[in-house]
Amino acid sequence: MTEPIDASTRSWVLHVDLDQFIAAVEVLRRPELAGKPVIVGGRGDPSERAVVSTASYEAREFGVGSGMPLRIAARKAPGAVILPVDAERYGEASDVVMATLRAQPRATVQVLGWDEAFVGVRTDDPERYARDIQAAVLAATRLHCSVGIGDTLVRAKIATGFGKPQGVFRLTRENWFEVMGGRPTIDLWGIGSKVSRRLAGLGIATVAGLAGAELDTLVAEFGPRMGPWYRTLGRGEGEREVDDTPWVARGRSRETTYQQDLADPAQVEAALVELAGHVLDDIAAEGRPVVGLTLKVRYAPFLTKTYQRKIPVTGDREAVTAALLGLASDRIEPGRPIRLLGVRAEMTMPDEAREPHTPTRGGW
Repeated sequence: MTEPIDASTRSWVLHVDLDQFIAAVEVLRRPELAGKPVIVGGRGDPSERAVVSTASYEAREFGVGSGMPLRIAARKAPGAVILPVDAERYGEASDVVMATLRAQPRATVQVLGWDEAFVGVRTDDPERYARDIQAAVLAATRLHCSVGIGDTLVRAKIATGFGKPQGVFRLTRENWFEVMGGRPTIDLWGIGSKVSRRLAGLGIATVAGLAGAELDTLVAEFGPRMGPWYRTLGRGEGEREVDDTPWVARGRSRETTYQQDLADPAQVEAALVELAGHVLDDIAAEGRPVVGLTLKVRYAPFLTKTYQRKIPVTGDREAVTAALLGLASDRIEPGRPIRLLGVRAEMTMPDEAREPHTPTRGGW
């Protein structure tokens, strides 16, 4: 890439997403798995309670998807190879990918996770730049990626889905409604099933419908901050600048799926104290006090609830644990067997932290 850069050269946002990243990393170290259905989740034992972290394209053809219980995935794809999660190995591979992206000419890189990042660049030929990124990542890691090209972060992120696998797709203001207008609102990054159902209740079913919705209607349903934001998403607008300020986590969380349901209150309390201890150990390394707690409870057979509570700013472990147990006492439904518990602690944010200007679907 040696094109001249001048004042007329346009700024672009590229979203780089590794194709079936975790499964692809496993195939690299087990080449005999290439072309076979591969499922990664838990400890690799479908008789245990765990969920699918990722599935190869071959496994997805059987209907296997991320978040599916591992035992169900095993039934859907009886010939699949099921492997345990190896987070350390995936982190190592991700580090090489991100270093490769940062090494590209004029690139500003905003990491979103193990397998994806935004790249901001000024170029006259974003498709060529995207293909050069794909070639560089493949040479450095033997991993393939797809690249979405956009004039906003939202459009670049959504564009990637049209490019998979191993492709490049451009989505801008010029073709936004042609490509996205007739699609359901759930196809927008940042809108999940709950919000899409609420929008449907307002008579808003498509992206174009959301883009043209009355602002007063959205504000009445979602509030003065999120109402306008959802209409902005419908138009594909939003942040245009890639921000490489190091990401500072707002919170830390841990969760455990129990092989036997927790039914006794003493068992639940002991499990929460253990989870809280791990979270507080993680937070101690951050050096920031706690301001809020979230409790995640999955009741048997598979009903998940989350409960939140703000607490006085504190760095005291006993105070945080006591607040968590108080939240659990108030909100956990007595007598219902529990198969999963999760604890998240939200911390104060440093002044220099990057504003979370991009929507996300993940997390709890």
